[in-house]
Amino acid sequence: MTETDNLKKDHNEKKMSSFITRLISGIILVLCSVVIVPMGGPLLFLLTFFTSMIGLYELYRVFGIEKRSLGFIGYLTTISYYVLVWFNINDYFTIMIVLSLMALMAFYVITYPTYKISTVAKAFMCVCYAGIMMSYLYQTREMPDGAYLVWLIFLASWGADTCAYCVGMLFGKHKMTPILSPKKSVEGAFGGVIGAALLGFIYASIFKSRFTFIIDPAATCAIACGIGALISMVGDLTASGIKRDYSIKDYGTIIPGHGGIMDRFDSMIFTAPAVYFALTFLN
Repeated sequence: MTETDNLKKDHNEKKMSSFITRLISGIILVLCSVVIVPMGGPLLFLLTFFTSMIGLYELYRVFGIEKRSLGFIGYLTTISYYVLVWFNINDYFTIMIVLSLMALMAFYVITYPTYKISTVAKAFMCVCYAGIMMSYLYQTREMPDGAYLVWLIFLASWGADTCAYCVGMLFGKHKMTPILSPKKSVEGAFGGVIGAALLGFIYASIFKSRFTFIIDPAATCAIACGIGALISMVGDLTASGIKRDYSIKDYGTIIPGHGGIMDRFDSMIFTAPAVYFALTFLN
């Protein structure tokens, strides 16, 4: 066997090992979702909270503030936000966000010129991005009919990914974002949205007898999934754009074969609030 053959063999073995690792991690994630999400309550709350905190840490590490004062303000803000969510104190959300921005600006002024104003903006953005948006997975589960509605987030996110990939492979000709993600096509995006809406419609049609709060489950779930799928693409591309801007491959290594929280849940972070607000306004 030549040296080239040995290199090819090693490369194939590494690819197979990576695939197996990714597959096992994916199966574990699905099993955890199937067990924890329907339960809701404290377990799902804690899972969502720690997912948000880890995602926030991963983003702060990209920006180099994960162990600095601006980062700790972000962590404290996220913790405070989840306390409000747990006790269902919605009236103070806006106050908390404003106070967080004031605290960040205060540290910017006090420590000037330690931080650039762009770094302060990144710190604040990350709180809203990773810290707050993921919480809507738990909040959707806590809605009336939430035990069934929460799955729309997964259908809109993962279903859209699958449908977009299949349609893009078969019919994709027009690039959606040629520089940021050359493989994504307009046709694929359209297929992802329509596919997710169809999945929502089918899902609601199967479980329509279980819905007690939703007036028209099929139409509502289809629209919510379609909106969620459209927004999920923004989440996916946003995470990719940040990685490109800072020349990193993955946000972390906490999920073997997948990377970090921000690598695996990038689209869901956007999908969760989109589905939640869609359901809120549709009813």
